[in-house]
Amino acid sequence: MTSTNQNIEQLLLHCKSGNQRAQLEVYNRYNKAMYNTAIRIVKDSFKAEDIMQESFLTAFTKLNTLEDTKVFGAWLKRIVVNNSIAHYNKTSKQNEVPLNSVLYKVEDNNGIEENNHNNEKVKQIMSVMKTLKPNYSLGLSLHLIEGYDYEEICDIMNISYANCRTLISRAKESLRKKLMQTV
Repeated sequence: MTSTNQNIEQLLLHCKSGNQRAQLEVYNRYNKAMYNTAIRIVKDSFKAEDIMQESFLTAFTKLNTLEDTKVFGAWLKRIVVNNSIAHYNKTSKQNEVPLNSVLYKVEDNNGIEENNHNNEKVKQIMSVMKTLKPNYSLGLSLHLIEGYDYEEICDIMNISYANCRTLISRAKESLRKKLMQTV
């Protein structure tokens, strides 16, 4: 049986032993979704690529700490989100502004599916989300697109539960107002 036909648990066993073919197969299965997760947070394609690569390196070096290989995808996504948030926080302290604008694309079932990007309403919402305050945009992306609940967003953004609920509520209201202005 080749590594391309193996399930993820078998691949991860091979990865733990340092099998580079298995690592490449895991990378090929997850890289697009992880890149899309990173780009939604950092909004810079080059930084998202770097974060994705660093996240895979971290995952492969810490694979022995993963207790249940069935949750590998979620575990890897969490690494990507944490690395993206760290970069986001670092650049927002430096007041950097991303130079390029990117159309978002989600490949997993937790968010907007690829075929919905042809929908003009989705394009409009994604465009307006880019104009929101950075913490609003980040909060809405994590909640509405990535599918994180309030507790997870609290951990990621390092805010209290009450602040998280207020942030998401205000972000939604700001998004509604801006969408009404574009109509």
